[in-house]
Amino acid sequence: MNRQNRVDALRQLARERVLILDGAMGTQIQALGLDEAGYRGERFVDWASPIKGNNDILNLTRPEAIKAIHQAYFEAGADIVETNTFSATTIAQADYNMEGLAAEIAREGARLAREAADEHAVRTGKLSAVAGAIGPTNKTLSISPDVNDPGFRDVGFEVVRQAYYEQAEAMAEFVDFMLIETVFDTLNAKAAIKAVLDLREATGEEIPIMLSGTITDRSGRTLSGQTAEAFWYSIRHAQPWAVGLNCALGADELRPYIAEISRVADTLVLAYPNAGLPNDMGEYDETPEETSAHLQEWAEAGLVNILGGCCGTTPSHIKAIAQASQPARPRHPVTRDRAMRLSGLEPFELIS
Repeated sequence: MNRQNRVDALRQLARERVLILDGAMGTQIQALGLDEAGYRGERFVDWASPIKGNNDILNLTRPEAIKAIHQAYFEAGADIVETNTFSATTIAQADYNMEGLAAEIAREGARLAREAADEHAVRTGKLSAVAGAIGPTNKTLSISPDVNDPGFRDVGFEVVRQAYYEQAEAMAEFVDFMLIETVFDTLNAKAAIKAVLDLREATGEEIPIMLSGTITDRSGRTLSGQTAEAFWYSIRHAQPWAVGLNCALGADELRPYIAEISRVADTLVLAYPNAGLPNDMGEYDETPEETSAHLQEWAEAGLVNILGGCCGTTPSHIKAIAQASQPARPRHPVTRDRAMRLSGLEPFELIS
């Protein structure tokens, strides 16, 4: 089954039930207990700077472990897994002096996820898809890092767009979707959107986009100051296959903002919250049963089409979420006409 067939089949399945995304990659990597040598492997034993914490480099040094994590999430009930490429850009890899490896890291991360998906599909006969994870980078285009110079930026739009283009290009052969996720700055997300659209134009390959923002705290806004509804209207022109929110908050705190997007979005809605809020040690205590109880209510209320987990979630969380959400009917996306009425736009004013 090729990419287009998988995407079409998932769209049909999304009319019948809630789709399941995977859980946290970082949480599973932390459980491996790797030290500096564990991250380096043989290839980077003499690397001049520390690389522990660069989870994406494990695509090159511990590929069997990364593939096993994908396999565990598929076995738990995931329909879609995310590649281990959250920081696989030249910008993010600069922290480890590994800018020149960014494209290789992205490609291998996508290849490993594709292998796990295809093997699971052959073994079980189930749809098994891959979303290419595109993180926000550690730079922001909307906010100055210097409080004394509000107009200063560490990086420009074109540099960010090019970094995202290289990442997307490296993953394109293997993924079914590009997932622009954990968006705290919508201008960064627009650079990623532009990169993916540019790649479409260059290759003729229509890889669908999924977008997921992050409400940074109980203010109900992203770091760049948008409400959930404003975030949707800012990226709606990309015509995403799905849109939603992830990270920062647990399900209990995230619900009103998912409801806000669900009310206005004329596409599928996805949500993958953290396993509650972190404790004093930065760890997540919410059990699979607790997380799944929250998300079961979201599904029963008709708020979502795709559910998964972010920080602190494990295959056990995903299994519980999959089981709890399956009896519920999926959300019906808002019609285009209703979306226009909600936005206050007349049809001829809407940018498509």
